[in-house]
Amino acid sequence: MSRDKKLKKPVVSFILLTNIIFWPLFLLVGVTRLLEFPIWFFVAMLCISAWSSTFAFGLLFKRIYPGQSFIQFVKNKFRTKIKFSVVLSVSMVQLFIFLIILFIVSSNSEADSIFNRTTSGVLIYYFIKTFLSGPLGEELGWRGFALMELQKKYSPLKASIIIGFWWGIWHLPIWFTTGFTGFDLIKYMLFFMIAIISTTIIMAAFYNLNQNLIVPIIIHFFFNLFIGLINGKLIELIMYNAVFYLIAAVLIIVINPKKVLYGKKVCKPH
Repeated sequence: MSRDKKLKKPVVSFILLTNIIFWPLFLLVGVTRLLEFPIWFFVAMLCISAWSSTFAFGLLFKRIYPGQSFIQFVKNKFRTKIKFSVVLSVSMVQLFIFLIILFIVSSNSEADSIFNRTTSGVLIYYFIKTFLSGPLGEELGWRGFALMELQKKYSPLKASIIIGFWWGIWHLPIWFTTGFTGFDLIKYMLFFMIAIISTTIIMAAFYNLNQNLIVPIIIHFFFNLFIGLINGKLIELIMYNAVFYLIAAVLIIVINPKKVLYGKKVCKPH
């Protein structure tokens, strides 16, 4: 493909196409629920809709990186050796946040169980479903491409805030399926955006410390997993996650390990 056909604003094109693909897919998810399709079909459609960013990136790839192989690009994202210290550190941060929220909710809950899912079979199903949807379906496009691409122009901190914002906005249709209206919906949207931008900052820090896509996939997985395990009011769970992930993000920004978020040029992304 000739160079003049290369996209001038690849990240903008990616975000637009991701939303264009996601909206009709998510509409189909709603249709399957309204028409009472089998639950497995509904879940499958939900997982597929989460892959809209990967579909968008795949469709745009040849115009973003002419002459390169999409398969090789994906392989390169997992080529760097995983640093156990990085994975352990961020996992412990998320586990600590989970335990704090669990303690807060359990202290104010009158429910028989503080957990939503208690049997081994349900837990295994939930683990697999959670992993196959957002974490596996979204990270190649949002972090593997968009975040790394913006870091060619901005600091990782600024790039993560930009990507976090648009990643949050991408979830907009989901906000209106929560059942919240009025001020509750506004609160949910605000807490959601704080949580997702904070999480993206954390992802950027640890992903730049260890540029293997497994890192943001794990962070995304634990975020979704933990929030779905606790038996509590959704708006309160989002609020607690927003508060504690924001605190974690601010601490990481202040500490700025190895100047990974700002203060030096980032190594060229794979």
